[in-house]
Amino acid sequence: MAPGPIADRLQRIRERIAAAAGRAGRDPGAVTLVGVSKTVPPERILEAVEAGLLDLGENRVQEARDKAPRLPGTVRWHLVGHLQANKASHAARLFQVVHSIDSVDILGRLERCAEREGRRVTALAQVDLAGEATKFGARLEELERVLEAACGLKSVELDGLMILPPYDPDPGRSRPYFRRLRELLHEARARHAGLALRHLSMGMTEDFEVAIEEGATMVRVGRALFGERRVA
Repeated sequence: MAPGPIADRLQRIRERIAAAAGRAGRDPGAVTLVGVSKTVPPERILEAVEAGLLDLGENRVQEARDKAPRLPGTVRWHLVGHLQANKASHAARLFQVVHSIDSVDILGRLERCAEREGRRVTALAQVDLAGEATKFGARLEELERVLEAACGLKSVELDGLMILPPYDPDPGRSRPYFRRLRELLHEARARHAGLALRHLSMGMTEDFEVAIEEGATMVRVGRALFGERRVA
Protein backbone atom coordinates (compact mmCIF):
# COMPACT_ATOMS: atom_id res chain seq x y z
CA MET A 1 0.00 0.00 0.00
CA ALA A 2 1.32 3.43 -0.93
CA PRO A 3 2.00 5.79 1.99
CA GLY A 4 -0.78 8.24 2.79
CA PRO A 5 -0.52 12.03 2.81
CA ILE A 6 0.37 12.23 6.49
CA ALA A 7 3.20 9.73 6.04
CA ASP A 8 4.46 11.81 3.10
CA ARG A 9 4.36 14.99 5.20
CA LEU A 10 6.14 13.25 8.05
CA GLN A 11 8.92 12.21 5.71
CA ARG A 12 9.27 15.74 4.33
CA ILE A 13 9.42 17.20 7.84
CA ARG A 14 12.12 14.71 8.79
CA GLU A 15 14.09 15.71 5.70
CA ARG A 16 13.79 19.37 6.67
CA ILE A 17 14.90 18.57 10.23
CA ALA A 18 17.93 16.72 8.87
CA ALA A 19 18.82 19.60 6.54
CA ALA A 20 18.52 22.20 9.31
CA ALA A 21 20.60 20.07 11.67
CA GLY A 22 23.21 19.63 8.94
CA ARG A 23 23.48 23.40 8.46
CA ALA A 24 24.24 23.73 12.17
CA GLY A 25 26.64 20.78 12.29
CA ARG A 26 24.26 18.85 14.52
CA ASP A 27 23.06 15.25 14.60
CA PRO A 28 19.43 15.11 13.36
CA GLY A 29 18.89 12.27 15.83
CA ALA A 30 19.28 14.80 18.65
CA VAL A 31 16.03 16.51 17.61
CA THR A 32 12.69 15.04 18.72
CA LEU A 33 9.71 15.77 16.52
CA VAL A 34 6.57 16.28 18.60
CA GLY A 35 3.50 16.06 16.38
CA VAL A 36 0.97 18.54 17.77
CA SER A 37 -2.39 16.83 17.35
CA LYS A 38 -4.72 19.49 18.74
CA THR A 39 -8.23 19.02 17.21
CA VAL A 40 -6.93 16.16 14.99
CA PRO A 41 -9.14 13.02 15.20
CA PRO A 42 -7.52 9.80 16.45
CA GLU A 43 -7.81 8.00 13.13
CA ARG A 44 -5.64 10.66 11.43
CA ILE A 45 -3.19 10.70 14.32
CA LEU A 46 -2.91 6.91 13.97
CA GLU A 47 -1.68 7.39 10.39
CA ALA A 48 1.26 9.39 11.73
CA VAL A 49 1.97 6.89 14.50
CA GLU A 50 1.93 3.99 12.07
CA ALA A 51 4.35 5.96 9.87
CA GLY A 52 6.78 6.09 12.80
CA LEU A 53 5.88 9.20 14.83
CA LEU A 54 6.61 8.42 18.48
CA ASP A 55 5.77 11.70 20.25
CA LEU A 56 2.43 13.52 20.29
CA GLY A 57 1.66 16.90 21.80
CA GLU A 58 -1.69 18.18 23.01
CA ASN A 59 -2.65 21.64 24.23
CA ARG A 60 -5.42 20.45 26.53
CA VAL A 61 -5.35 17.78 29.19
CA GLN A 62 -8.91 16.67 28.49
CA GLU A 63 -8.27 16.21 24.77
CA ALA A 64 -5.31 13.92 25.45
CA ARG A 65 -7.39 12.02 28.01
CA ASP A 66 -10.04 11.31 25.36
CA LYS A 67 -7.57 10.33 22.62
CA ALA A 68 -4.99 8.26 24.52
CA PRO A 69 -7.15 5.10 24.90
CA ARG A 70 -7.72 5.07 21.13
CA LEU A 71 -4.03 5.17 20.23
CA PRO A 72 -1.12 2.76 20.80
CA GLY A 73 0.40 2.63 24.26
CA THR A 74 3.82 3.24 22.71
CA VAL A 75 2.99 6.93 22.15
CA ARG A 76 4.87 9.37 24.35
CA TRP A 77 2.46 12.18 25.27
CA HIS A 78 3.58 15.80 25.68
CA LEU A 79 1.50 18.59 27.19
CA VAL A 80 2.50 21.62 25.12
CA GLY A 81 -0.30 23.96 26.27
CA HIS A 82 -0.81 25.78 29.54
CA LEU A 83 -1.22 23.56 32.60
CA GLN A 84 -4.08 24.74 34.79
CA ALA A 85 -3.68 24.10 38.50
CA ASN A 86 -6.84 21.99 38.68
CA LYS A 87 -5.59 19.73 35.86
CA ALA A 88 -2.26 18.83 37.48
CA SER A 89 -3.51 15.44 38.67
CA HIS A 90 -4.71 14.42 35.20
CA ALA A 91 -1.49 15.73 33.66
CA ALA A 92 0.63 13.66 36.04
CA ARG A 93 -1.35 10.58 35.04
CA LEU A 94 -1.35 11.14 31.27
CA PHE A 95 1.81 12.86 30.12
CA GLN A 96 5.44 11.83 30.00
CA VAL A 97 6.59 15.40 29.29
CA VAL A 98 5.02 18.71 30.38
CA HIS A 99 6.45 21.66 28.43
CA SER A 100 4.62 24.48 30.22
CA ILE A 101 5.81 24.88 33.81
CA ASP A 102 5.63 28.62 34.46
CA SER A 103 5.54 28.97 38.24
CA VAL A 104 6.76 27.37 41.45
CA ASP A 105 3.13 26.66 42.35
CA ILE A 106 2.44 24.65 39.19
CA LEU A 107 5.72 22.79 39.56
CA GLY A 108 4.87 21.87 43.15
CA ARG A 109 1.37 20.71 42.22
CA LEU A 110 2.71 18.50 39.46
CA GLU A 111 5.32 17.04 41.83
CA ARG A 112 2.71 16.13 44.45
CA CYS A 113 0.36 14.62 41.87
CA ALA A 114 3.12 12.64 40.15
CA GLU A 115 4.24 11.28 43.51
CA ARG A 116 0.68 10.14 44.29
CA GLU A 117 0.47 8.44 40.90
CA GLY A 118 3.82 6.73 41.39
CA ARG A 119 5.09 8.26 38.16
CA ARG A 120 8.15 10.24 37.12
CA VAL A 121 7.38 13.14 34.80
CA THR A 122 9.79 15.18 32.72
CA ALA A 123 9.06 18.91 32.76
CA LEU A 124 10.28 21.99 30.93
CA ALA A 125 10.04 25.55 32.17
CA GLN A 126 8.17 27.82 29.77
CA VAL A 127 9.96 31.16 29.51
CA ASP A 128 8.40 34.50 28.59
CA LEU A 129 10.98 36.70 26.86
CA ALA A 130 8.57 38.99 25.00
CA GLY A 131 6.14 40.01 27.73
CA GLU A 132 3.08 39.19 25.63
CA ALA A 133 -0.09 39.57 27.68
CA THR A 134 -1.86 36.78 25.79
CA LYS A 135 0.79 34.12 26.47
CA PHE A 136 1.92 32.23 29.52
CA GLY A 137 5.49 31.76 30.67
CA ALA A 138 7.82 32.61 33.51
CA ARG A 139 9.66 35.91 33.49
CA LEU A 140 13.34 35.65 34.33
CA GLU A 141 12.92 36.23 38.07
CA GLU A 142 10.25 33.52 38.30
CA LEU A 143 12.31 31.20 36.10
CA GLU A 144 15.12 31.32 38.64
CA ARG A 145 12.69 30.47 41.44
CA VAL A 146 11.35 27.53 39.40
CA LEU A 147 14.87 26.24 38.79
CA GLU A 148 15.73 26.49 42.48
CA ALA A 149 12.52 24.69 43.49
CA ALA A 150 13.16 21.92 40.95
CA CYS A 151 16.46 20.94 42.54
CA GLY A 152 14.79 19.13 45.43
CA LEU A 153 12.09 17.23 43.57
CA LYS A 154 11.78 13.45 43.32
CA SER A 155 8.87 12.81 40.92
CA VAL A 156 9.32 15.67 38.43
CA GLU A 157 12.60 16.14 36.58
CA LEU A 158 13.00 19.66 35.22
CA ASP A 159 15.01 18.96 32.10
CA GLY A 160 15.00 22.10 29.99
CA LEU A 161 13.29 25.24 28.75
CA MET A 162 10.47 26.03 26.31
CA ILE A 163 9.43 29.18 24.48
CA LEU A 164 6.61 30.48 22.27
CA PRO A 165 8.08 33.54 20.56
CA PRO A 166 5.79 36.24 19.15
CA TYR A 167 4.18 35.15 15.90
CA ASP A 168 5.82 36.56 12.81
CA PRO A 169 5.45 35.33 9.21
CA ASP A 170 9.21 35.79 8.86
CA PRO A 171 10.79 32.83 10.71
CA GLY A 172 14.05 34.72 11.01
CA ARG A 173 12.40 37.09 13.48
CA SER A 174 12.16 34.19 15.94
CA ARG A 175 15.91 33.58 15.89
CA PRO A 176 16.84 36.08 18.66
CA TYR A 177 14.33 34.46 21.03
CA PHE A 178 15.66 30.98 20.28
CA ARG A 179 19.23 32.14 20.69
CA ARG A 180 18.46 33.82 24.01
CA LEU A 181 16.70 30.69 25.30
CA ARG A 182 19.78 28.65 24.46
CA GLU A 183 21.91 31.14 26.39
CA LEU A 184 19.55 30.94 29.37
CA LEU A 185 19.83 27.15 29.34
CA HIS A 186 23.62 27.32 29.43
CA GLU A 187 23.50 29.88 32.24
CA ALA A 188 21.05 27.74 34.21
CA ARG A 189 23.27 24.67 33.84
CA ALA A 190 26.17 26.60 35.34
CA ARG A 191 24.08 27.69 38.35
CA HIS A 192 22.16 24.46 38.94
CA ALA A 193 24.49 21.51 38.56
CA GLY A 194 21.89 19.18 40.08
CA LEU A 195 19.54 19.63 37.10
CA ALA A 196 20.21 17.87 33.79
CA LEU A 197 18.68 20.68 31.67
CA ARG A 198 19.21 18.86 28.39
CA HIS A 199 16.34 20.16 26.31
CA LEU A 200 15.24 23.21 24.37
CA SER A 201 11.62 22.95 23.20
CA MET A 202 11.30 25.62 20.55
CA GLY A 203 10.08 25.94 17.00
CA MET A 204 6.76 25.15 15.34
CA THR A 205 5.51 24.80 11.77
CA GLU A 206 6.61 28.31 10.76
CA ASP A 207 10.06 28.37 12.29
CA PHE A 208 11.23 24.92 13.41
CA GLU A 209 14.18 24.94 11.03
CA VAL A 210 15.50 28.18 12.51
CA ALA A 211 14.96 26.72 15.99
CA ILE A 212 17.03 23.66 15.10
CA GLU A 213 19.82 25.88 13.79
CA GLU A 214 19.78 27.57 17.20
CA GLY A 215 19.88 24.35 19.22
CA ALA A 216 16.33 23.02 19.60
CA THR A 217 16.15 19.44 20.85
CA MET A 218 12.34 19.29 20.57
CA VAL A 219 10.23 20.90 17.83
CA ARG A 220 6.43 21.06 18.07
CA VAL A 221 4.92 20.70 14.59
CA GLY A 222 1.19 20.55 13.92
CA ARG A 223 -0.08 22.07 10.68
CA ALA A 224 2.86 20.97 8.54
CA LEU A 225 2.09 17.40 9.57
CA PHE A 226 -1.68 17.20 9.96
CA GLY A 227 -2.83 20.11 7.80
CA GLU A 228 -4.93 23.08 8.84
CA ARG A 229 -6.69 22.57 12.15
CA ARG A 230 -10.39 22.30 12.61
CA VAL A 231 -11.91 25.12 14.62
CA ALA A 232 -11.82 23.98 18.25
